[in-house]
Amino acid sequence: MNQKSWKIRKAVVDDAKGLKLCMDLAYSKYLERLKGERLPPMDVDYEEEITYFPVWVAESGKEIVGGLILMFEDDYTTIANVAVRPDFQGTGLGRGLMDFAESEAKRRGYLEMRLATHVLLKENISFYLHLGWSEIEHDDTRVYMGKRINAS
Repeated sequence: MNQKSWKIRKAVVDDAKGLKLCMDLAYSKYLERLKGERLPPMDVDYEEEITYFPVWVAESGKEIVGGLILMFEDDYTTIANVAVRPDFQGTGLGRGLMDFAESEAKRRGYLEMRLATHVLLKENISFYLHLGWSEIEHDDTRVYMGKRINAS
């Protein structure tokens, strides 16, 4: 699959069920590593998220294969959740969603982005570092990362 096999669009409430399935599939692969600990995105009411927060979905055909939730704070944009269905990982969709998040933040005048990920999700941390993010701090369970947005 290549980048042209999916498109990113604003989510609508009718996407909630498909987005929930996508998130469950994306995060459930980590359950064994996390010794059964459920990650917060697995217990979210996506109908509520779509209603109250800026949410986008990546769609291939009629299926939701990725999702992005942003929060626009006073001084920075937070990537509250970004995930790609396992069968679409490695297709460039993750990078596409991250690039989309950055362009959306920049379009709204932000110069900084932040996110948090679980300390055991090493491949995600490596991916973010590869995209130019840096670690701000960490605690027992989370790594907090940030990225400056090029103003030009």
